[in-house]
Amino acid sequence: MSFTVDKQTLEDLNLLGKFTPGSIFGMFNKVQTSGGERLLLQLFKNPLTDPDAINKRSGLLSYFQEKALDFPFSRAEFQTVEHYFSTGSSTNYPAAFIVVFSKKIQASLLRDERYPALQKGLVATIGLLNSLNDFLKQFNDPNPTPFDEELQVLQRILETPALRNLLKEKDADEFSIAKLAAYDHLLKHTLQADIEILMECIYKLDVYLAVGKVGKAQGFAYAEALPKGKQVIEIAALWHPALIKGVANPVGFNGENNMIFLTGANMAGKSTFMKSLGIALYLAHMGFPLAARGMRFSVCDGIYSSINVSDSLNMGYSHFYAEVLRVKKAAEEVARGKSFLVLFDELFKGTNVKDAYDATLAVTDAFAQYRQCFFVISTHIIEVGEALQKTTDNVQFAYLPTVMDGKVPRYTYLLEQGITTDRQGMLIIENEGILNLLKN
Repeated sequence: MSFTVDKQTLEDLNLLGKFTPGSIFGMFNKVQTSGGERLLLQLFKNPLTDPDAINKRSGLLSYFQEKALDFPFSRAEFQTVEHYFSTGSSTNYPAAFIVVFSKKIQASLLRDERYPALQKGLVATIGLLNSLNDFLKQFNDPNPTPFDEELQVLQRILETPALRNLLKEKDADEFSIAKLAAYDHLLKHTLQADIEILMECIYKLDVYLAVGKVGKAQGFAYAEALPKGKQVIEIAALWHPALIKGVANPVGFNGENNMIFLTGANMAGKSTFMKSLGIALYLAHMGFPLAARGMRFSVCDGIYSSINVSDSLNMGYSHFYAEVLRVKKAAEEVARGKSFLVLFDELFKGTNVKDAYDATLAVTDAFAQYRQCFFVISTHIIEVGEALQKTTDNVQFAYLPTVMDGKVPRYTYLLEQGITTDRQGMLIIENEGILNLLKN
């Protein structure tokens, strides 16, 4: 079973994108190898849905976060090794010798760069294997660790007699044609399968170390995954990972209180809170560190959001119709009995106030009947909340307050229980002098 997140939700939460400013992938993308980056992207695109697998990964990453070790190879050094293994080798030693001898002649007569590149690649590879061997000595923990299984695989490969002999060549900076051909054939043919496994393990190491380092630097924590159906999300303190000094809020859902109806002024932090929750649950399903303290959650089927929905000129959709289609899609998933986190920010703001009130109330009341999901629905129409209080018993009412310092609004970003009574819109307009500008 896969974790469902559509393109709109990925964009709303800014989860992917190597070059997208502030993306969550970019935050964790501190790897040193191209293979590590590919693996990291693969992990981001495939959150887990098995609680045991999630907890196993979070335990592994937490272990590396505590270890706080540096990746033992430079990016340039590793690129040299990757390039070395990208060049082929013959299936038997005599043929390999002839190929290497041919490259040597061409290097002498034509200044062909392939022979010196082969020498350089082999030297770099031997250096990498020795560095890896030394690095793994730091994992001599007396008690079992989450890394033991992969550590044993790496140690088994490095203890292969042929590789042990190769490691002894760590002081050489050039090899004879015979040795160069022999070692090249050994690494690229005889031990090809083991070398491929070893490289994949190094890519994983790259990811573990990078993710752990980010988690430690940011003060992130790990979540505990519970089986699907437990109907719980508990977070002692949650903030947005892109905020250096983000204000943290507790969050709690269960089967009896599975919806938050959120009110507050513009700029009070409603959208940021919803994004923070969506990002945290997504990273929790990946087993990654997240911007929270002490999170427990039951596994979900996916996340569905409607935060930054825009109109579509190509499809001929108005903003309101685009909103309606998002709500319809969410309704289809929820009605199928799936367990989703659904985030709706300012429902139906693309239509008139009367329709927005009626539609928000009807849709929110209908979604509230589905106890297997978690919902956060925000709106400026506080009258909807007042009506919901009379018809539902599973909705938490929360708001983000505005505090007035004289005529200047200040935002605490701290959730409070209830429905906001803040109505500072006109005051902010007056503070900006818009009406005076128009009168004059």
